Formats: sequence, C-alpha cells, structure tokens
Amino acid sequence: MSFGGPQWPQEPQHQGQQGHGQQQGYGYPQQPGPYGQPQQPAHGQQWQQRPDPFAAGRDGGDAPDWGALADASAAGRRRRRRLLIAGGAVATVAVGAIVATAVVATNKKNDEAKNSGPTPTGSVTATVSPTPAPTFSSVAPPPPPDPKDYITDPKKDRAPLTTDGLYPGTKLTMFGRPYKKGATSATKNCASVTTGGLGSVLQKNGCERVLRATYVKDGVAITVGVAVFPSEKAALAAKKQATGGIAPLAGKGVGSFCHATVCLRRSNSVGRYAYFTQAGFANGTKVTTKDKPVFQASDDLGTFVFNQIYARGKSQAKAAAASSAPPR
Repeated sequence: MSFGGPQWPQEPQHQGQQGHGQQQGYGYPQQPGPYGQPQQPAHGQQWQQRPDPFAAGRDGGDAPDWGALADASAAGRRRRRRLLIAGGAVATVAVGAIVATAVVATNKKNDEAKNSGPTPTGSVTATVSPTPAPTFSSVAPPPPPDPKDYITDPKKDRAPLTTDGLYPGTKLTMFGRPYKKGATSATKNCASVTTGGLGSVLQKNGCERVLRATYVKDGVAITVGVAVFPSEKAALAAKKQATGGIAPLAGKGVGSFCHATVCLRRSNSVGRYAYFTQAGFANGTKVTTKDKPVFQASDDLGTFVFNQIYARGKSQAKAAAASSAPPR
C-alpha cells in the first residue's frame, strides 16, 4: 500500500457505457467532454459505487436527490479515513515486529558468546542439592602451651643452656641505658661462686648449675648469677632463704669490686630458676641508699635475666605447638 495521495480503486464498469480503457465511477453525473467523450473525474476525487442520484432526473425529469448526494459524499470520506487508519496500524505492527526481532536476535547472540555455545533447546531439569548444615566438634581444642610450664618442669625444659645463649652479645641496652659485658662463667659447683651463706642455701635446695656474667656502666659494676634447680619449689625456697650473695666476677676490662666494702645484693626467682645480683662501684666506694645509679643497674640486670629466662620458655612452647599441629 502506498501513501501520499488518493488512490483509484478498481470498480467494475457501468453497463451500457463505454470507458475506452478508463474506469467510470458512480456518484457524479457524466459531463460530455470534448469530441463527445465522457469527462474523467478530477485528480483527488474517488468514485463510489452508489445508486445514481440523477437517475430520477434523467428518467422522470425531476430535480436531483440532493440528500442522497450528501450521504454519498459523507460515506466516501468515512471510507478514506478507515483505509488510512488501517494502513497506519499495519505499518506500526510491521515496524514493531522488526524491532522485536532485532532485540531477540541480539540477546541470543550475546548469550551464545557468553556461554561459549548455543543455548540448548531441549528440556533442562535442575536438581538442587540441600546444603549440609555445618558441624562442629564437641571437643574443645587444647589451649596453647604456657611458657612457664617449660621453665618449671625439667622434663619439658630441655633446650640447651649456655652463657652465650643466656648472655648474648658484647653489650646490652635496657630502657635506653647501655651496659658493656665483661667476663662470663658457668659451673656445676654452685657453692664455689658464692659469698657468705648463699653456697649452703644453693646446695641444700639441689642447685644444679650457676651461670654468671658481669656488666659495667659509668663506674658501676654488676655481676648477675642464674642458678638452676630441679623444681620451681626448690628455686623459690633458695630465694627465700638467700643470705650472702653471688661472688663478683672480674675480667675482660673489669677489675675486682665489692671486696671489703658495701654493695647491693638482691635475689629473685621464676620457674625453676633463681637469680642473684651483686652491684657496687668499680673503685670500691661503699654503696648507700642514695646511690641511684647502683640501684638502677641492679634493676636493669634483674629485668634482663628475667626476660631471658621467660624467652627460653616461650620459644620451647612455640616449638612444641608447631610439632603437635596437624599436617595441612
């Protein structure tokens, strides 16, 4: 169907009239044209097959039926409007079908590219398996090993113990205060490295070994001794019963100190270890309660050996946890 102007519908020719190959319409009287030929309708007019309103005038001589003429004209306008509306609807449906086809084809192409193959056309049955509920063991995991257990029980405390391991390096720094390390020693004869009554206390409680080291700072010398016992109970008893002190250790640039003078002596314990300090002036000056550098040096060395002993237990506990962990 074309648009843009009125069309000429093919109507059957009126009987008794000669059209010479052209259609003759109904609805308007035929006016004679030049040379006696019937005049063709003007462009834009449409012929309707209606009863001839002039028939009565031709046959009976009366005036034309003007009401019939008006009805024929209105019917022609309604018919043209219905044809235009129907044609527009068909065109709209055709355009919509083209767009829908393009969209469907595009979606199908994307699906094939995404899925690396055409979408299956057969029936698909999806089976959903129920997700199993998580299960938890009713047995709680064992707690991590306690470092103190490894510095309390000799059966667990099996790591090597040497002066180089207990007193590493050539110096130490505590809270920003540097100390230079002097001589070190280790002996199983615990009483031989003590003064006063400390030797007998160590022997009575089963001392196994004593490891010593001396440090100096600003004219203050300190010897620290760590005594090893078979149990925590024995080490704690030696701490409480302590009298006298650990013997000062000279050497490696440190002269004799704390002989025939007053020095600061302290004792403490952790696990199966008891530790003792003897601090004084390197020049032999007597220590008083006002000598803060001596007390500070004694505190620093006591904290240092405590940390070293605890680190020993911590490293053994970590190793035990790693060895008991299940393989991955």
